[in-house]
Amino acid sequence: MAFWRRKAHIEKERHVKANAREYNDKFSYADNHIKTSKYNIFTFLPINLFEQFQRVANAYFLVLLILQVIPAISSLSWFTTIVPLVLVLVITAVKDATDDYFRHKSDRQVNNRQSQVLIRGSLQNEKWMNVRVGDIIKLENNQFVAADILLLCSSEPYGLCYIETAELDGETNLKVRQALTVTSDLGDVSKLNDFDGEVICEPPNNKLDKFTGTLFWRDNKYALDNEKMLLRGCVLRNTEWCFGMVIFAGLQTKLMQNCGRTMFKRTSIDKLMNTLVLWIFGFLICMGVVLAIGNTIWESWIGRNFQVFLPWDASQDSAVFSGFLTFWSYIIILNTVVPISLYVSVEVLRLGHSYFINWDRRMYYSPMNTAAEARTTTLNEELGQVEFIFSDKTGTLTQNIMVFSKCSINGQPYGDVYDEFDQKVEITEKTACVDFSFNPLCDRRFKFYDGSLVEAIKLEDAAVHEFFRLLALCHTVMPEEKSEGHLVYQAQSPDEGALVTAARNFGFVFWARTPETITLYEMGHPVTYQLLAILDFNNVRKRMSVIVKNPQGQIKLYSKGADTIIFERLDPSSEDLVFTTSEHLSEFAGEGLRTLALAYKDLDEDYFEVWMKKLLFVSTLIENREDQLAVLYEEIEQDLKLLGATAIEDKLQEGVPETIACLNLADIKIWVLTGDKLETAMNIGYSCNMLRDDMNEVFVISGHTLLEVQQQLRSAKEHILGLSRVSSAGSVEKTDTFADDSVFEETIIAEYALVINGHSLAHALEAQLKHVLLDVACLCKTVICCRVTPMQKAQVVELVKTQKRAVTLAIGDGANDVSMIKTAHIGVGISGQEGMQAVLASDYSFAQFRYLQRLLLVHGRWSYFRMCNFLCYFFYKNFAFTLVHFWYGFFCGFSAQTVYDQWFITLFNIVYTSLPVLAMGLFDQDVNDQNSLRYPSLYKPGQQNLLFNKRQFFLCTLQGLGTSFLLFFIPYGAFSVMVKEDGSQFSDQQAFAVTIATSLVIVVSVQIGLDTHYWTAVNHLFIWGSVTVYFAILFAMQSDGIFGIFPSNFQFIGAARNCLSEKSVWLVILLTTVVCMVPGLAVSFLRVDLFPTLTDKVRHLQQCRKRQGPQEQNLRRVRRTSSRRSAYAFSHQQGYGELITSGKNMRMSSVSAAPSAGKSPHSSNWIENMLKRKNEVSCISDENMEASKGNKAIQTPDQHTV
Repeated sequence: MAFWRRKAHIEKERHVKANAREYNDKFSYADNHIKTSKYNIFTFLPINLFEQFQRVANAYFLVLLILQVIPAISSLSWFTTIVPLVLVLVITAVKDATDDYFRHKSDRQVNNRQSQVLIRGSLQNEKWMNVRVGDIIKLENNQFVAADILLLCSSEPYGLCYIETAELDGETNLKVRQALTVTSDLGDVSKLNDFDGEVICEPPNNKLDKFTGTLFWRDNKYALDNEKMLLRGCVLRNTEWCFGMVIFAGLQTKLMQNCGRTMFKRTSIDKLMNTLVLWIFGFLICMGVVLAIGNTIWESWIGRNFQVFLPWDASQDSAVFSGFLTFWSYIIILNTVVPISLYVSVEVLRLGHSYFINWDRRMYYSPMNTAAEARTTTLNEELGQVEFIFSDKTGTLTQNIMVFSKCSINGQPYGDVYDEFDQKVEITEKTACVDFSFNPLCDRRFKFYDGSLVEAIKLEDAAVHEFFRLLALCHTVMPEEKSEGHLVYQAQSPDEGALVTAARNFGFVFWARTPETITLYEMGHPVTYQLLAILDFNNVRKRMSVIVKNPQGQIKLYSKGADTIIFERLDPSSEDLVFTTSEHLSEFAGEGLRTLALAYKDLDEDYFEVWMKKLLFVSTLIENREDQLAVLYEEIEQDLKLLGATAIEDKLQEGVPETIACLNLADIKIWVLTGDKLETAMNIGYSCNMLRDDMNEVFVISGHTLLEVQQQLRSAKEHILGLSRVSSAGSVEKTDTFADDSVFEETIIAEYALVINGHSLAHALEAQLKHVLLDVACLCKTVICCRVTPMQKAQVVELVKTQKRAVTLAIGDGANDVSMIKTAHIGVGISGQEGMQAVLASDYSFAQFRYLQRLLLVHGRWSYFRMCNFLCYFFYKNFAFTLVHFWYGFFCGFSAQTVYDQWFITLFNIVYTSLPVLAMGLFDQDVNDQNSLRYPSLYKPGQQNLLFNKRQFFLCTLQGLGTSFLLFFIPYGAFSVMVKEDGSQFSDQQAFAVTIATSLVIVVSVQIGLDTHYWTAVNHLFIWGSVTVYFAILFAMQSDGIFGIFPSNFQFIGAARNCLSEKSVWLVILLTTVVCMVPGLAVSFLRVDLFPTLTDKVRHLQQCRKRQGPQEQNLRRVRRTSSRRSAYAFSHQQGYGELITSGKNMRMSSVSAAPSAGKSPHSSNWIENMLKRKNEVSCISDENMEASKGNKAIQTPDQHTV
């Protein structure tokens, strides 16, 4: 009951008092000790066994083991089950213990870290686990933060400190935190010891970017937010020391609150295997019932006549009861149709496939020293069955390396290069870049090609100067002077860094920042602006503003943001300029550039003072603070004057068009889900060849209401299917001709694309429209969803995942992609410019989008092919092995007598046949990796689940059944007429057993040899080595020596030697092997010759010619000119601005009075030529097609000759 009450208590508000352990202890807050391990030395065995026996397979074999120790029904020794069961339990337990050992080691390492804690007036070293809520601790440079602490003071001016949050969000760029002014001077231990402030704040939660609380001290209250907090897992950087007060400790810290369990993902083969195991169990029951009925009938009719010779047991009083006991006996004997070793082997294969991905050097990205990583071992074969890919755009298809490319200032566009005839010149690597030698502080890596902008700067054009002044002031970038005159910018997003760097090169150098000022070098002269407020960016506002006072005393508001947002807030006097700038924005968007609008406003001092008082009041509120701030920001950001617009190029990653084209040939549908605006997303689509001008139609869904979206979707579907009637509910009334849309997904020849906006998608995902959306999207070759939120990304993935029942893969590189990565069957993270959040949540990770092609078409296809072949062979050999007992039952009076020696039954699956099937499952290839990439259509069988399904399982079962029939009846018939060389009869059952067992081992070994497509030394060693080991163990166990040591366990002394010394026995074994093999060989030969698959044809080509790289097919690069107005997809994050708004933001930099003149900029041209990028895709080569003309040329709907 006490446990229930403890669980029911929910902390609604936290009260923490500094330097008051007794006060804080009464709230029973968590201490700072963490425990991520599951076991200790006493609980490991019982808990681990309990967990393992929760698995159905283990519990099933435990029940069998219990049955085997019952003498009345057991015809097999208990060791035939306990040996493999214990082996599986031990292997799993060792794996679990190893994992938990590393968790214990990590816990100890973290809990034993040292921290300086203020106790009784002095700093004392304490282990992290002993830190308590309310303690004041000291952190030094490069130390990890021990708990979630409120920053009180630091060694830097104004209570600043710098942290790295890589363990929280994967981002390595430094972030700044600022102490309250009232506590920033508590740098002395005696002052801190007297500090008795009380914090009332939110309860523990997992929101890393939000904290709300209030500090009560000296009869005043002070608002606290996330910018005052240092969270556990952060590292203090570039700060000598700081002091903080512990608010949350241990498992209640935000880092530990985010350590939730990742959703368990299972493959379709796993689910199918569970179904098949139930089928097999049902089949096992049926065989047991048949044999039990046979035993009852035999005992009733025949067995009674032998009671003198074979008396019934005392407990066996009737033939029916004898049949009941026989049923359980046969359940034990026939249980090997579901061997426990199957599950161990599957896990070994998956682990091996994961290592192959990790070791693939062709997926290693040397510039970042990043290799591909399989972060899970359970999904490899699912990689060979993907039908839908959901991809982010920025940082996934593009590099997320921003380059300031063009701009529009006061209606004048800049960035294009013209020749002497006033014709636009294409920018190439040979194009001369602008000379920035007039600016000694320029960034020498920055390249720009339009010299007219530099001329406008030198002519002191007021609008141009104001434009770059805005870029230099309106941001949250942190400057760092690495050496004299060498500036490095720490930017939250690549966009910010690109804009500030552009301003720097054009003469407006952002030089230093203090909490109250921003210093620029304007055309070589230092100018200091008083920073009055920052109106921070967030996803709702889509803009940010700063309010500054220049040296002349003028108060100005500078704003930048999405053009649709800025234009709504402009003064009517800017109407003409808006029209011109909109045209320029459309041109920029047509080239796939990311755009941003800039505006400013002169503020009246009296009005600003009144507004500032409101801001100070609202910023101390605890409830609805953000909403109130948004209202205030909206009030002052009105009647702006437009300055112009910027255009930033986000370059495509290498190989993206080729990869997308190749995946399309594999019949994989790629949907782009991006937060970028419609025009930019569409133009990236054209760059990637996902959209083409020769497409029949590109449907743009941009309705603002449910009815508009409904009508647009209905019209699109009607256009595609050519239907005449559409119901009012939005669902198509299908005629007989078009009775099933899924048919049209395969038969529609025309190519369509669907582009849908975020606000339209919100309506389309509602219950009444989501099926129509899915129908239309699946009828289109390309789908692009733009302006979507992270939640909408997950909803789209979930829609396809549940409704289409197709294998989905989501790939992204940022925190906004985590939700869809976790929702999809397979999540792939790209380690890019936006941190490591996506990688940490993913199942697979690598550095470049182009590696997805190899992951799916090579590793995925191989893993699926190998797993399917493994399962087919495994079920075949076990049915062939086990069902011999079934046939034997009809000749032994249904007495549950086994054919084989009990040691053979025990060792068959774990010694004699385990390694060859593992070698096949690990190393087999139907075609090599070059041909897997050259012929993407080879991927389609996995999507259609052709290699292992219920039909294939039935065929494997039938083959195993037939093999078992032949294995039993050929030796049985031969032994009935065969005599030894000395003329005596083969009368002993053990000679019969050795013959069948030897035939079985040879048959399954030959069969796996025939099923193996790719031979390695390991395959040869394991296959022929297993046969050799069988004979070695057989002769050893039936030798004189082992009989002398264990006479009761090895009773068949000399049986193998006597049996296998007869030539006639070897003829029987040979006959059995040949007869078992011939039907399968004949079927395989006829199938390949009469009905060859694409795989058969490619393998034939591979065998006939030397390996060669694929010829490349050039796909036409389409330049897109869009007339749509552009809007900017802002990648900036909320947070820095509020810190600066408080008036105390960044640390003071020592600024040299006059920067030294640098060398002239390096003149090498590094901007890639986007307009002439070649889009190439690996396709069927001319030579292969010519070679195949005489040998049944490979022809698929998706491939064509260059």
